[in-house]
Formats: sequence, C-alpha cells, structure tokens
Amino acid sequence: MPTRQLDYFTSLVAEDDHFPLTESAIAVAQHAFPDLDVQHTLDEIDALGSKLKKRITPDTSQVQRLQLLKHFFYTELGFGPNANDFYAPENSYLHHVMESRRGIPISLAILMMELGQQIGLKIRGVSFPNHFMMRVSLPQGEIIMDPLNGATYSKDELQAMLDPYLDAKGYRGETALPLSIFLRASSSREILSRFLRNLKLIYTEHERWERLLGIQERLVILLPDSIEEVRDRGLIFAQLEYLRPALKDMQQYISEAPEASDAEEIRNHIATLESQARSH
Repeated sequence: MPTRQLDYFTSLVAEDDHFPLTESAIAVAQHAFPDLDVQHTLDEIDALGSKLKKRITPDTSQVQRLQLLKHFFYTELGFGPNANDFYAPENSYLHHVMESRRGIPISLAILMMELGQQIGLKIRGVSFPNHFMMRVSLPQGEIIMDPLNGATYSKDELQAMLDPYLDAKGYRGETALPLSIFLRASSSREILSRFLRNLKLIYTEHERWERLLGIQERLVILLPDSIEEVRDRGLIFAQLEYLRPALKDMQQYISEAPEASDAEEIRNHIATLESQARSH
C-alpha cells in the first residue's frame, strides 16, 4: 500500500470544516497515478480562474458572472461529456479531465464549482439520482444546472427525470418523496463519496481488483462510520488473496453488524478464508 498517499488523503478529508473538495478529488487519482503532482493540477485550475477573474469587475452582476463562467467553461475551453466513452475511469480523474476537456457530470461540476467560487458565485453540488447537478444561488433565486452543458432545468423537467428513479425504488403513491429532497445541496464529503463510488462501480464491473482496492481504501478513510465500506474492502482483499487483511475486515464487520442481512454470507466467507489460511 502506498501509505504516504493514503496519509495525504486522510489529512485532506479529516474535517468537514474547510474540506478541500477540489484537492481531494484530484488526489483520488494517486491510487492509479502514484507520481501525480496534485499541486500542478491545482495550479492549472487557478490559472483558468485568474484568466476568468480579469473579465469581472465589482459591477458585474451575479447573473453576468454565471454567463461569463458558462461561456468560458463550455464554449472557450470546450469542457463537456465524453460521449464516446462515458464510463471510462479517466473521466473521473481531474488531471485527465483538465487535459482532455472531457468528463462526467460530477467531475465537470467540481471544476465548475471551483471556478465559480473564484469569481464570487455560490455554486453547490446536488446528488440528484443518476445525474449529478449543480445548484446556483442568484439574487433572483436558485437554479438547477446540468454540469455537462450548463443547461438549466425547470421543476417539471426535473420531476420527469426523477420519476423513473422513484418508480424503480417504489417511492410512489402514499410513499412519494417530494422533488425538493433530491435538490438539496450536498456536503463536500457527500460529493466525494459519490465521486469515489462511481469509480468503485466502474472497477467492480471490470473486475480490476488492484485499482478497486485503491478506491475502496479511500472510501473507508472518507466514511469512517460506514462498516459496509470495511466489509467491501475485505471482499476486495479476498479477491486479491490478501487473506489476513481480508479476514480482519470481515471479522470487524461481523462484530459490528452481527444482524446484517448478509452476515451469514460473510461468516461463510470467513470460514473459507480461514481454511485457506491454514492450508497455506
């Protein structure tokens, strides 16, 4: 394990106050690119911010600032979705997104929020189901914006996007959840956990266990109260035949969540690993 990089990540996400979202998101890529210079990518973003700031005067209204930001980001710099390979892990690595100008909603949103903040805009992330959004606070009110292209959505459009998710989850009729619940601003920790879980999904589907372990280590650090993330790390260790750490994580899970729905399954895993350990 490259403990120096994990220690660095741990220090970044230790506190909810002053949580450096952009730096933390860039640092995620160090599991796959150990030599990545995080500061260099931060400097590149700041250089874009400086260029944008030159177009702002104290008289520039919030609406004008947003229009300038959108034109700069999407038209001049050409940021947008990677339509050819939407699920490539590189779309989540901010240093790569800066080079390719191609990303997914959440990676583009993190860059957009950072640049917006630098010119005095209040843009926050929204963990909308199946599509990360941005919430922009203007004197005229709040707007919901798509990070892929800067489009804004009406409540009716957002409801139409939400309905298939509600149907799939069975949240209809008496148990219907209001749209407003899904439009609240997310904390930096929530945004980064969604960011990591996107990568977790991609690497799980492709069974890239070493890469997945790097992501899972960071989820355990980011969400210290989530025993499920410890369990998942144990399952990845088992795939990689790291028997001792696999056993340790799974035993911790069983001791903290003995009544979990998958407890029996995990106990069976433990028994299998213990017999493997004995035969080694």
